[in-house]
Amino acid sequence: MAQSNFERMIQLADEVFAYRSDPDQISVTEKEREQLENIHPATLSEYNEGNGPIAWILLIPTTKRVMQDFVAHDLSERQLLEETRPGEKYDAIYLCSALVLEEYRHKGIALKLSLDAINSIKQDHNITALYVWPFTDGGDRLAELIAERSGLPLLKRED
Repeated sequence: MAQSNFERMIQLADEVFAYRSDPDQISVTEKEREQLENIHPATLSEYNEGNGPIAWILLIPTTKRVMQDFVAHDLSERQLLEETRPGEKYDAIYLCSALVLEEYRHKGIALKLSLDAINSIKQDHNITALYVWPFTDGGDRLAELIAERSGLPLLKRED
């Protein structure tokens, strides 16, 4: 039997990020999902054409202090989430992840989801910067395009 889109998305997340074997990464457990939604409802976005998700986006509004510490390798991704508390005044957004099933790539889905989420967060917070930890060339290009289209500067965590 063929895998569902949901199962394929979980497999893709594990292949790209290997989050199950890296305790310093966010794994979006039920507890983390609740925390993310409390930070801002637009942190998690999904595109679904009726047969399950074909794209997932995770953006986390944070402070510039958290951004600087993360980019400088003074915080892990998990610590970034721990340091970001609901109700704070956020001024930066971490472009955490964008996953799109292969047959739906290069159609602008991840870009649209990301820009919509950023615009939603900007309605509640004075966002002045974006940052990313690129895992793939495609993710790096997407982050640069998001920054260009949003008019926000982009900082990158380099390994």
